[in-house]
Amino acid sequence: MARTVGIGHQDFEKLITEDLFYIDKTSFIKEWWENQDTVTLIARPRRFGKTLNLSMLEEFFSLQYADRGDLFENLSIWEDEKYREMQGTYPVIFLSLGMRIW
Repeated sequence: MARTVGIGHQDFEKLITEDLFYIDKTSFIKEWWENQDTVTLIARPRRFGKTLNLSMLEEFFSLQYADRGDLFENLSIWEDEKYREMQGTYPVIFLSLGMRIW
């Protein structure tokens, strides 16, 4: 059965658990981590997946998701043992300033 293409989803966990179509962008985690930047600016146009990528980062690193490695099992980040051990090991504060207009 074909996966549903969800439009406008901003919650990584919901996207994965509901088996919606997702293009694996978890390599961004490795790239971002290994750059060791002091500050990261993600400047992209609206509806470009910024909040979804930040949700993915939160759910990968956050202590709150320490037991949720299942969210990443079928994604590229899970192939690297170093990152499997890193999943769910950091305190994360996630703020979204996104405003929904109805």
